[in-house]
Amino acid sequence: MNADETVIRRREGGLGRLVLDRPQALNALNLRMIRELQAAFDGFLGDPDVGVVSLEGAGPRGFCAGGDIRAVHASGRSASGEAEAFWREEYAFIADLAHADKPVVALMDGIVMGGGAGLSMHVAHRVVTERTRFAMPEVGIGFLPDVGATFRLPRSPGGLGRYLALTGNTVGPADVIAAGLADAQVPAARLGELAAALAALSVPASNADVRSVIASFATEPAPGLFAAQAETIRVAFTAGGAAAAAAVLAKIGPGHPSESFGAETCALLATRSPFSLRLTETLLDLGAASNRLEDCLVREFRAACHCLTVEDFYEGVRAAVIDKDRRPRWPSAGDGAADLDIDRVLSPIAGTPDPVFARADRPPAHH
Repeated sequence: MNADETVIRRREGGLGRLVLDRPQALNALNLRMIRELQAAFDGFLGDPDVGVVSLEGAGPRGFCAGGDIRAVHASGRSASGEAEAFWREEYAFIADLAHADKPVVALMDGIVMGGGAGLSMHVAHRVVTERTRFAMPEVGIGFLPDVGATFRLPRSPGGLGRYLALTGNTVGPADVIAAGLADAQVPAARLGELAAALAALSVPASNADVRSVIASFATEPAPGLFAAQAETIRVAFTAGGAAAAAAVLAKIGPGHPSESFGAETCALLATRSPFSLRLTETLLDLGAASNRLEDCLVREFRAACHCLTVEDFYEGVRAAVIDKDRRPRWPSAGDGAADLDIDRVLSPIAGTPDPVFARADRPPAHH
């Protein structure tokens, strides 16, 4: 590995390990990292001595905190085209992960947000730890839950995925498993042992072999938010979009077990970009009716590019990561969100080609 590379690639026995190596940035993704990941992943898939591929994050704090939002913000303002290139190549890589013909294991230790969720929630084997903190927080920055989230989240049981998409709230390992976005919890202190056991599997390794190894390390996560609020979330977040959810939550009376949760969730929804909520609701509905991850990724790509033309995105990034005052003043807070022309948002973009999916003819990982 060169000193300036941002992805560590190494083989240990039959395990090909890909380690995101920007710990000072919580392993946030940029275009260079995606290209390094793609090249290394292709190399492992073509290596007959590799039976299993793992995805990990360097450092103790996070697997991957998402995309480099500052870089996307700068690219959008300068119209450099780098943001569009980043999304195009990131989404293509995510589809490759979903269609890999070798078992892929995501070790979702620490912070897993946005693009980090994209690298993990579509692969065949998804491992959380007691330190996992998961979120799709894009509605809080004037963006949308992308990276295939509009395919995966509508398929979560009981409205849990829609809750995650529309609130942007952060949840723990039990909740990630309950939402169908992870398969098992392994203690963080035993991830090294897990990797060694995967490396010792005979090559080629089957998905059943990998599941058996993971199960031998798995522990029961402590109950999370969803265990306590499952029925309230089901009623509120399967009824429609954010406004419908807020209407249900606002009716929770004094003394109800969900009284505090309802008030807190209503307050959280009120802080989110009206434009983002409207766009996200539409994409979730379209994703629920889609049979292919790739169809959702194309819609997300076009919608992401559209966000670069919308001031909510720049205001959201300003409030969250530039000035960090956490007080966005949404331009769409009047009637801007009502004017969303979804057909225009999702139309092909002249001069901006959609992602190309090289492995889309292969069966996807199943959960």
